[in-house]
Amino acid sequence: MKKITFSVLDLSPIPEGSCAPEAFANTCDLAQFAEKVGFSRYWLAEHHNMPGLACAATAVLVGHVAGVTKTIKVGAGGIMLPNHSPLVVAEQFGTLAALYPGRIELALGRAPGTDQQTMRALRRSSAYDINDFPKDVLELQTYLGRSVVKPGTFSKCTIPGRGLNLPIWILGSSLYGAQLAASLGLPYGFASHFAPGALMPALKVYRETFKPSAYLDRPYVLAGYNVFAAENDKAGKFIMSSAQQAFLNLRQGHPAQLPPPIENFEEKISKVEKNILSDVLACSVAGGPDTIKNGIEKFINCTDVDELMIAGQIFDHQTRIRSYEIVSEIFIKREK
Repeated sequence: MKKITFSVLDLSPIPEGSCAPEAFANTCDLAQFAEKVGFSRYWLAEHHNMPGLACAATAVLVGHVAGVTKTIKVGAGGIMLPNHSPLVVAEQFGTLAALYPGRIELALGRAPGTDQQTMRALRRSSAYDINDFPKDVLELQTYLGRSVVKPGTFSKCTIPGRGLNLPIWILGSSLYGAQLAASLGLPYGFASHFAPGALMPALKVYRETFKPSAYLDRPYVLAGYNVFAAENDKAGKFIMSSAQQAFLNLRQGHPAQLPPPIENFEEKISKVEKNILSDVLACSVAGGPDTIKNGIEKFINCTDVDELMIAGQIFDHQTRIRSYEIVSEIFIKREK
């Protein structure tokens, strides 16, 4: 297995019976731990109107996490650009980049990150065309001084931000994002932790059509991967059941706080539900250290990714910390 970078994706989960302030405290604790044991970056996603996730105001949370850490890169993975004015995003992340020089990152997606009703409440215009996403990316690059496009009327409004060379990524779960990232010469992150279906075709398209740019001279791929690491395989399967329940709840139209784990969960669900989980969690591993090591190595060897971003919706916070610790013991501390 080639040597790659390991990072953390945090959705700031709200376990059943908990609340957003506790979720934020847990996020800060996990970020500090991730920094201590050598993870490269710590990203927070944008989701709205989900009772089990506290990451709606992503830019605010990125700033909070950056403020309680010292060296780890902190970013949005990602900002769903159709929900926001490119100028506002440029100002928010330009401010963050000025406050925490060299540590702030911005990954952009074109999905709403929520349900249709909330999407309509978020959007600047109900007539927004999703195909305007590339234009919005270019506009945002111009505001941040990372584009050769001639500055527009509002270029002087991007203070702070302009000229800080804020790292920008393109996120996706289909060929669309892969093609856009390749054409712009930007790093690409694939959401395989919840939408793995088009992973291999997307990586192929991105690598084969990549055009070197002022930002990147060769393709760089990051992929999401769910890890539920514990002391043994039985314990790993047990803690994974919280995420399995959460995905089924979401697919069935009943999003809720992250449920506690259930023993032998897969024995209690239908064949249809098993198939749903098999699809959505195809890029996942649950178990003890040996199982985790084999699962991650197999995924890396299959995809040849440059970076693995570890996700893990785990009910108990200390158990979640331990899961990331096991990954670090296997793949990070060994390299230091």
